[in-house]
Amino acid sequence: MATLSMKPGSRYSVPDWHTNNTLIATNAERQRLSSHQIRQEARVLRNETNNQTKWDEHDNRTRLADRIDDVEKWRQVLNRCLAEVDSEINALSLVKEEAERTLQASNVPLDVAIECLNFRESRRDIDLVKDPAEDELHKEVEVIEGVRKALQQKISEAFEQLCLLQESRHQMNWDQRNKTETVEIDRTCLSLNTNSPNISLKIDPTRVPHGTSTPQEWEQYSRYSKDRAEAEIRASSQLREVIANTIAQANNELDAQRVAVEFALRKRIHEFERALNELKWQEKNTREEIEDTEQDIRRLEQDLKDKNGPLKLAHTRLETRTYRPNVELCRDQVQYGLTDEVHQLEGTIAALKQKLAQTQDALDALYKHLARIESDIKCKEHSLNMDKKCMDTRQKLTQPADKYAVTLDTFNRTANRNLSPLKSRQLELC
Repeated sequence: MATLSMKPGSRYSVPDWHTNNTLIATNAERQRLSSHQIRQEARVLRNETNNQTKWDEHDNRTRLADRIDDVEKWRQVLNRCLAEVDSEINALSLVKEEAERTLQASNVPLDVAIECLNFRESRRDIDLVKDPAEDELHKEVEVIEGVRKALQQKISEAFEQLCLLQESRHQMNWDQRNKTETVEIDRTCLSLNTNSPNISLKIDPTRVPHGTSTPQEWEQYSRYSKDRAEAEIRASSQLREVIANTIAQANNELDAQRVAVEFALRKRIHEFERALNELKWQEKNTREEIEDTEQDIRRLEQDLKDKNGPLKLAHTRLETRTYRPNVELCRDQVQYGLTDEVHQLEGTIAALKQKLAQTQDALDALYKHLARIESDIKCKEHSLNMDKKCMDTRQKLTQPADKYAVTLDTFNRTANRNLSPLKSRQLELC
């Protein structure tokens, strides 16, 4: 027989059951409402975050593009400055080389001036004078040394300026390489997207690396590199103008002094030639006077010799008449005449001897003066030869190098080039 089984535990009432059902339904409704609200908020958040993410990525992409443009602009500015600096370095180097060539070329005028001074130091006796030609040669040495000092100073300044330009170029080149690398990095960042294979999460990506600069510092540094390069270019351009003016002034001073020296030498050579011609004319006349004096001496000696006969005759007549006997020993007119003749002859002989002595003294003086004239002629010829050597030596300052035959210089400093005989003759005729 079946029995009724009873479930142990408390029993709920029907209202409790209905309340429970209502509570479950109410809670379900509330949970669905809450879930719906959360879903709506999630959708809004998704839309907002998606839009924010897209716009942030778009804004940062725009910022990257703008930054690339800024860096590229400064990189192009630095490239132009680098080209200008390179051009200025080449121009300054050319001017510096020209100044060095001018400085090296001044060795020849200096050697020539010193050689001319040493030539003229070999003048002898009275010709060793401090004349305008020597003054101009000393002045030429001073001018050349002054020019060399000025050129050497400008070459040193050009070297220092080249060092500054190279330093500025190195700084700009380093900055330009950094900007080039930065542009490549930013372009790489600009080319990335969410589908790129080489993107990943990084450890502490928002950290600020050590040595990070501000945009103001970055632009200030770039502007400083540019401004410094432009300042050095301006200084170099001014220095090039100064060096060019120095070279032109040096050439003008050297040329003007060369003309002054050669004018003084030509004038001195002309004076020497006039003095030499005068001495040769005096030598010719002195020799003629010596010949005439020697002839007169021979005539005087002959006259003295010729006077011995009449004197002997008069003496013999007087002595013979002393032997007249007695009263015939008379002081007659013959006696007086013979006595007067003896006195006259003795006076004539004395006068001739005195004149002969004076003439011989004059002849000795003529010979001495002739020797002095001949010595002075040799001295003048030597001095004239030295001045002509100076003029020949100075031809290397204006004539092409192939016109000279190279020989060892007297002072072992430069090669001495002598003009060919035909060219020398042509210059003498000019």
